[in-house]
Amino acid sequence: MTPPEKPVAHKVLLVDDDDAVRAMMTATLEHRGFDVVAAASVTEALRFITAESFDVLITDLHMPNPGDGFTVVTAMRHSQPDALTLLVSGYPDVQSAMAAILLEADEIMVKPFEFGRLAELVREKMLARKPAARLEKERVGKILQRCITAVVEDWLARVKQSRELNHLPLSDEERTGHLPKLVEDLVVRLSKPSATTKDSDAVFSAAAVAHGKLRYLQDYTPAMLVHESRILQVTLRLPGTPLKVSDSRLS
Repeated sequence: MTPPEKPVAHKVLLVDDDDAVRAMMTATLEHRGFDVVAAASVTEALRFITAESFDVLITDLHMPNPGDGFTVVTAMRHSQPDALTLLVSGYPDVQSAMAAILLEADEIMVKPFEFGRLAELVREKMLARKPAARLEKERVGKILQRCITAVVEDWLARVKQSRELNHLPLSDEERTGHLPKLVEDLVVRLSKPSATTKDSDAVFSAAAVAHGKLRYLQDYTPAMLVHESRILQVTLRLPGTPLKVSDSRLS
């Protein structure tokens, strides 16, 4: 009789600067049949992404060395777009704080979580995952130009859901401020050839300056400005990137 075929061992890139956590997660995944390559830093992870192919990426968000989990996720998305990407965060208020800056991860896992559930979650995601659609390339500036209205509307909706920002009694027009013109300035910059990168060639955005002055008059704090800019970051992501936030204990 022909012996049954062994299940395919999916290859996982695990990135975490905590030695104990990394060792425990590696042991758990390998015990469940995964082929694990562990990296202790962003630099090491990027080197692995360049040299090897992976089915899954699991990376911590915050690490002490230059770069963070988003750097690793972005690199994996660009190099190996079919790989499942999971981001690990220690923040408990993930839906309000992390959703504002998440760009490309498939799912967030919130610490603390049960290591025994990790392998099961990864396997479930792999079975349900569909291959990434191959889209024709289009310049970012052109896409953004087409989506300016949607970007502003999406940004405004996210701001209204932020407790850090919506305590100020502002109208929609006051909240939006100079954002539409600021995005238009960004479109212009993205449409220009990138032949020159010197600081002397940089052109300040009048809309950005006016927006900053308006926020000052509206009693925005520096922390509020940073939070607002992070919301703009996620709003400017390309359409089609799914965001799902798992339970804090992966149950």
